[in-house]
Amino acid sequence: MSRQLNKTYEPQEVEDRTYRFWLEKKYFHAVRDPKKKPYTIVIPPPNITGKLHMGHALDETLQDILIRWRRMQGYCALWLPGTDHASIATEAKIVEAMRKEGLTKEQIGREAFLERAWAWKEQYGGRIVEQLKKLGSSCDWDRERFTLDEGCSKAVREVFVRLYEKGLIYRGERIINWCPHCKTSISDAEVEFEERDGFFWHLRYPFKDGSGYLELATTRPETMLGDTAVAVHPEDERYKHLVGKTLILPLVGREIPVIADEYVERDFGTGVVKITPAHDPNDFEVGLRHNLEVINVMNEDGSINENGGKYAGLPGLEARKRIVDDLKEQGYLVRVEPIKHNVGSCYRCGTIVEPRVSKQWFVKMKPLAEPAIEAVRSGKTRFIPDRYAKIYYHWMENIRDWCISRQLWWGHRIPAWYCQDCGETIVAREAPHACPKCGSTHLEQDPDTLDTWFSSALWPFSTLGWPDKTPDLEYFYPTDTLVTGYDIIFFWVARMIFSGMEHMGETPFHTVLIHGLVRDEKGRKMSKSLGNGIDPLEIIDKYGADALRFTLATGNSPGNDMRFSQDKVEASRNFANKIWNAARFILMNLEGHDIPCTLPEELSLEDKWIVDSFNCLTKEVTDNLEHFELGIAVQKLYDFLWDEFCDWYIEISKIRLNSGDEKAAQNARQVLVWCMSSTMQLLHPFMPFITEEIWQALPHSGESIMISKWPEYDENHCFPKAAEEMRKIMEAVRAVRNRRAEMNVPPSRRARLYIATAMPETFRAGIPIFERLAWASSVEIGPSFTLDGAVTIVTPDAKLFIPTDELVDKKAELARLTKELESAKKQFATAEAKLKNEKFLAKAPANVVEGVRQNAAKLKEHIALIESSIKEMQ
Repeated sequence: MSRQLNKTYEPQEVEDRTYRFWLEKKYFHAVRDPKKKPYTIVIPPPNITGKLHMGHALDETLQDILIRWRRMQGYCALWLPGTDHASIATEAKIVEAMRKEGLTKEQIGREAFLERAWAWKEQYGGRIVEQLKKLGSSCDWDRERFTLDEGCSKAVREVFVRLYEKGLIYRGERIINWCPHCKTSISDAEVEFEERDGFFWHLRYPFKDGSGYLELATTRPETMLGDTAVAVHPEDERYKHLVGKTLILPLVGREIPVIADEYVERDFGTGVVKITPAHDPNDFEVGLRHNLEVINVMNEDGSINENGGKYAGLPGLEARKRIVDDLKEQGYLVRVEPIKHNVGSCYRCGTIVEPRVSKQWFVKMKPLAEPAIEAVRSGKTRFIPDRYAKIYYHWMENIRDWCISRQLWWGHRIPAWYCQDCGETIVAREAPHACPKCGSTHLEQDPDTLDTWFSSALWPFSTLGWPDKTPDLEYFYPTDTLVTGYDIIFFWVARMIFSGMEHMGETPFHTVLIHGLVRDEKGRKMSKSLGNGIDPLEIIDKYGADALRFTLATGNSPGNDMRFSQDKVEASRNFANKIWNAARFILMNLEGHDIPCTLPEELSLEDKWIVDSFNCLTKEVTDNLEHFELGIAVQKLYDFLWDEFCDWYIEISKIRLNSGDEKAAQNARQVLVWCMSSTMQLLHPFMPFITEEIWQALPHSGESIMISKWPEYDENHCFPKAAEEMRKIMEAVRAVRNRRAEMNVPPSRRARLYIATAMPETFRAGIPIFERLAWASSVEIGPSFTLDGAVTIVTPDAKLFIPTDELVDKKAELARLTKELESAKKQFATAEAKLKNEKFLAKAPANVVEGVRQNAAKLKEHIALIESSIKEMQ
């Protein structure tokens, strides 16, 4: 038996209660079943420092839509949740909190710092999980993981050791990206480039023998302190004879050679470049080829170190100013040229990154990239939309070795120990007791931690129990769909693919669904600096999670950014209210009646139309979801529910519900319940809370809508002929209503309707509909009619006539039209006068003149329509 719904929909009360019900029933928990096909999504793990933002809300909504849909389709659907320790971001937050207490990391030591970090995780780590629940996320919380939990840590150690033993992880001195603020190395993927204003400082480097000088230009004059050569192209005729000569480095006095290297671009600048192996990645490679000395002149904080002579201790920009002043004073500065150039900054803190030689751990990428590129080329993994595969290929085909060590304390510590007696490096899964080479027990572990992305690259399989061969890993891997933004394709997606290929022998997911950014209503990126960020939790509190989810899904197209506005959320809330009121209407008409959850044996024309329409909707929505067209699917559901079901079918059903014919009324009730219930199932993945509440109130079988069977297309529910006939009737009703609206005729004023048509049977079936929805006092159908003083309405299948006298008071209407005509003519005369005024045409902006011209044209059309109406009435 059905139960009543509250008069108004209160999302806060419904959502919290419904989510508790789902959790208690363990509907989110995926139980392995050999009879079922698995469908797996692993969540992109949000940072424990994080707070739910619109990007998360979009990401999780899309994943939840897919997982709820597949669960209803009968898959063993696992959505595996978890959080990321986010080493740099978390450590920065803790350091900042300590700074306010007057403490530093170094003062309290590593162990005490890590205690604080774990306490931070306990305090804030669960916050974002609770926020995800508010959104309705149907994650398997029993399987929740954390990138620093013991299982994930074991996987990290195993991968490090395996790659090291294969020669794919090594330690060496190389140029890396150094963040002077975070005081750690960062990978290429963590550097964001943007065009900024800068300068080329043109300098003279004199020859030792006094025979002149070479002119070159640099954007970073402070790095000249570490120059160890000047290079020219080997085939540059201007400089061939100078190769091998010696220059004196200005301000420093060091002797440096002129070398020839194909790296130099002959056509750029003077064709001469300074070589600073310690502070430029290309110069570093040149230095290796020519066996040049590597002189690092910078400290960890970007200041000049002891190798910088009299500039030692100066911050980078202060050193630059002093050096430029000294170069000018001593005659080495030729000129300063303003330029625009790309500058790299740390993606976390925005500080300009310094290329710097440092001893770090690296992963050799070429051998890992090749199988990962092939996995996408062969279609084992596909990108939706496929244009994003190009970004992936570009990154992977031009990949450099990955710097994985970080000078941080929070994270996975590198599993490498150094013997303090013989210098042996020991890489092991567990801490060694003694050096295998000399037997010494004087061992120290590498102080660095691994890049956050090293552990999150293993997420699709480490979370399922790898390196152990667990039943979950065997059943759920490879996963099915990864849902993520285009901004982390190379940060995370690429690394998961090559890690999966290397350690599991197969790609970690079949499909990568790329979504865009959520922008504000003006199309701007949401940011703190603009103050245009919108808190999803505030939206949920005000409008409900379903309204937010529906807004994020509506108009969503894979890979494209979307604009978010409060107006859109209000429209979604209005939609929720519309279906709530429709459900209440149905329930009010069920009182005292026992309604089966099936269609009646006898279906009227309108029943066949709505059943056929729903059947087509089921097929299309399922097909849209299969193709990840979530925005198109939700728009079709909206159109069906608002227009066809609520505005048409429910209104038409009132004819039978109020007819006094109990059998006809019962049939209408059955169709209403079947259609509403089935449509709630299609809508459930998008709006899970309201659909559960309505479904539970309607007559139904089963415990919950979320484990009910997804509707399927049924040939027995195809009624194309009836649907076509119904559409003809609806078209005629719409035409009558539109004409009455144009004539300002109120619904209370009923009038006779004459329908001339070649298909009388079709329109005869619609007589009750014309009487209710077209406000006809009576309906006459025939092959043709000759009527005096009638309004004529034409549709492709009929010509409809309404006696004018029955629609309007002729005298009053003529007076109204005459007054309207006078007003329109005055406005037209004013516009026409302006267009004939030479001064106006010469001085007014072009868009203003065009606006007047368009207005005049509209007024002319309007005048013609009024005159036509007056003529008809006369």
